[in-house]
Amino acid sequence: MKRIYGVLVAAAAIVIAGSTTEDRALRTAGIPDPVTDADYYEAGHASAAKVELGRLLFFDKILSGNKNISCATCHHPAQATSDGLALGIGEGASGLGPDRRPGDTESTAVHARIPRNSPALFNVGAAEFTRMFHDGRVETDPNEYFEGGFVTPARWKLKTGLENVLAAQAMFPVTSQHEMAGQKGENSISEAVTLANVAGKGGVWEQLGGRLQASSGYVERFQAAFPDQVLEAGDITYVLAANAIAAFETEAFRSDDSPYDEFLRGESNSLSSEAKRGMDLFYGKAQCSSCHSGKFQTDHDFHAIAMPQIGPGKADGNSANYRTGSGEHAVLEDFGRGRETVRPEDNFKFRTPSLRNVELTGPWGHSGAYADLEAVVRHHLDPVASLERYELDDGLLPELGNLLELVGVGSKFSHEWLTGDRLQGFMMRDSWVQSHDELRGRIAAANELEPMDLSDAEVADLMEFLGSLTGESARDLMHVVPEAVPSGLPVAD
Repeated sequence: MKRIYGVLVAAAAIVIAGSTTEDRALRTAGIPDPVTDADYYEAGHASAAKVELGRLLFFDKILSGNKNISCATCHHPAQATSDGLALGIGEGASGLGPDRRPGDTESTAVHARIPRNSPALFNVGAAEFTRMFHDGRVETDPNEYFEGGFVTPARWKLKTGLENVLAAQAMFPVTSQHEMAGQKGENSISEAVTLANVAGKGGVWEQLGGRLQASSGYVERFQAAFPDQVLEAGDITYVLAANAIAAFETEAFRSDDSPYDEFLRGESNSLSSEAKRGMDLFYGKAQCSSCHSGKFQTDHDFHAIAMPQIGPGKADGNSANYRTGSGEHAVLEDFGRGRETVRPEDNFKFRTPSLRNVELTGPWGHSGAYADLEAVVRHHLDPVASLERYELDDGLLPELGNLLELVGVGSKFSHEWLTGDRLQGFMMRDSWVQSHDELRGRIAAANELEPMDLSDAEVADLMEFLGSLTGESARDLMHVVPEAVPSGLPVAD
């Protein structure tokens, strides 16, 4: 990763002084202007009817194949819009946050962990967020190559009418068997996923639209939110649902009321002296802002920083060592951006996360490998050395206990329990990549960061600055949780 040097020598004194003139001088060194309404879709003020519709949809399990999981399950207000887990436990399980576990029946068991950490949703409704997911597989299409205006896994099949990339992102969790759709044979939506029918007749999106059309409570709300587009039930589509969800996320998870924001707006005393020293380091010697730049502390680009991989990966690469060691047929690496661009030089690069409310959003890293924020900061000081000494903490990945696998017998499939050596071999996936020199070495070789020396006192100051990025409203978001949803399904697990 390229580093930014030549920081103003007197930056620390400027930060502490904090006058309006000096604030402007600091911004020339990388500190941004304050966040405003204009930074967000619809100037941060979509219609109340549209936002309310999106809120209900976000918490309603009607959008999952088995009607047992909602968007909010993995992005819950009680967990700072994530799920508090290193790697999520998706469709089939029950419970929220760190308490979520699979059950011991076929309808409540799971087939695998979600392979990447559930990202927080703060400020994703700002227009500068043009790439979604850790690998950027949903992004705006500046060349207008695709009719829908976005580059996505659906490619040319993506439905038109999506208002922004955040809405485009909302089209895809419902198509994932492990996340929301369910497994083969469990419901008609999961069957459509199995047949790769997401966008066609009878596909995932059409079926979800049909469910919403059949709900009188939703018909009225869609008509209120989209009066020019929904005249009758048959006009409701999942595209409109995605637009409403994006409007809700934009308003509910906007976060620009932190002490740092107050400082940017001229309140020089909003930051402690320690946080000001940390800010000086962030935009200076520590070079954090070379990647964590702009109003939301992200360049929206992709970088390889030797983050440890835990969990099942994304089936990238062709290493057979897991198969040899466990008897299980799988490859476990996660190439990150490289799996989207198919360029080897992009392997193990992941999108720079925004640091807003970062102290609330752990575990951290694309695989949730760190449960301690200071450990993440220290990882950046010498990523390769940190990778080499990393050990998976007990409890970071709770044991799944009961696992199902899809087994083919002749022309039929069945879900069968993993037991004995099969279960033991499967669970070895959690630490396999990290524990093998060859696979871990590939991650280390892609690292872009040079080692850096910071004292314990400087790290402590950086931590104070990161704490100053926490918005007051982000500390308690439970007011956005509805008591009930139009489907009548339970809101809380």
